[in-house]
Amino acid sequence: MPATNLCAPDLPRELSLAASEQVAEMLAKRETSPFATPDGSAIRRAPTHDLSTPLRPSFVRDSEKIIHMPAYNRMSGKTQVFSFRANDDLCRRGLHVQLVARVARDIGRALGLNLDLIEAIALGHDIGHTPFGHAGERFLNDIFREHTGRWFFHNVQSVRVLDVLNQRNISLQTLDGVICHNGEFEQQRFETSGLSEEFDRVVKDYWQRGDEAISALRPMTLEGCVVRVSDIIAYVGKDRQDAIRAGLCDETTFDDGLGGGYNTWALGAFVTDVIEHSLGKDRIEMSEAGFVEMRRAKRENYEKIYGASEVNGEFSPQVQDVFRGVYEQVLADLTAGREESPVFRHHVRVQNQQLGVYGGSYDWQGDLCLTAADYVASMTDDYFVAYACSLFPEAADVFPHYTHF
Repeated sequence: MPATNLCAPDLPRELSLAASEQVAEMLAKRETSPFATPDGSAIRRAPTHDLSTPLRPSFVRDSEKIIHMPAYNRMSGKTQVFSFRANDDLCRRGLHVQLVARVARDIGRALGLNLDLIEAIALGHDIGHTPFGHAGERFLNDIFREHTGRWFFHNVQSVRVLDVLNQRNISLQTLDGVICHNGEFEQQRFETSGLSEEFDRVVKDYWQRGDEAISALRPMTLEGCVVRVSDIIAYVGKDRQDAIRAGLCDETTFDDGLGGGYNTWALGAFVTDVIEHSLGKDRIEMSEAGFVEMRRAKRENYEKIYGASEVNGEFSPQVQDVFRGVYEQVLADLTAGREESPVFRHHVRVQNQQLGVYGGSYDWQGDLCLTAADYVASMTDDYFVAYACSLFPEAADVFPHYTHF
């Protein structure tokens, strides 16, 4: 397999001598960027709790809270790109957030940023994602909009999971990075927003305005900017490897000539490009050549992977109908107060039990449509299929069946 990207043969995979020396000197002196987010700046709803200590700095606390949430564990059972596949080597949502954290830490370390904040944002950024990846998100959004006129997006739901459903006093900086992470809107330059105490009002606006508001998101920290660009870097090559493993593509499918090796190339070239062009700056940016190649590769992924007939065929109109049926049943159970139903036994009671430990409660009655969305979004792929088949036995014939043998 050639090591040269035919579409970007001149894009460096190593830092220039000047940049390399600057990074090495900063690391040797244990210096941090003047634009890094200090641990002491963490803003929380309950400022008297979760104070930073030498053993557990502020944003370390955020990471530890996130990885101990049941919702974090469930990400290992949620689709990244390929659903219904009997292949244990395909990336799931739980691995994806770790890959994003790894890429972002590499960039943040070289730039002298707060690695603990970077890790917290990365680990939490997809915690509100639906089952079945972006197809499931699209199905749930369509149904939710029909009922409420509002939008459902996984990045906004991720903030809801961290801030409302678990009420763990996560810092504003982490919540902001999570809601601003959306890797579907690539940019060459990321500048911070200065967003602070208006966060709650802005989050409400996202539910109401959807794409119009979300496409304009800018993180309040450079750490959030790093996670946002790292989201794309982490998946653009990894998804190609998975497409080849799934049999959808082969090593000759992509224009750059790298096949599955594009992942290794991208991790080197894009990380290098971001560091080279962001050192010492109050923003995160890429070169024109690096950004053009990232957009090209992402566009090619859409053409040959995400938009491919085989992937789309996994989600026939009947699958969307099943999503609708599940949501409608959950909403009916909530409206009727059927406490023996799964939404009460597996969601409402569980949430109240978990929050009760911290003196909180789940306001499930305040917005039944949103509570139904909370429950459906929380499901793993397998749980959703099992629940759907328990409601509609004929649904067993709707979902594709792949076996290991």
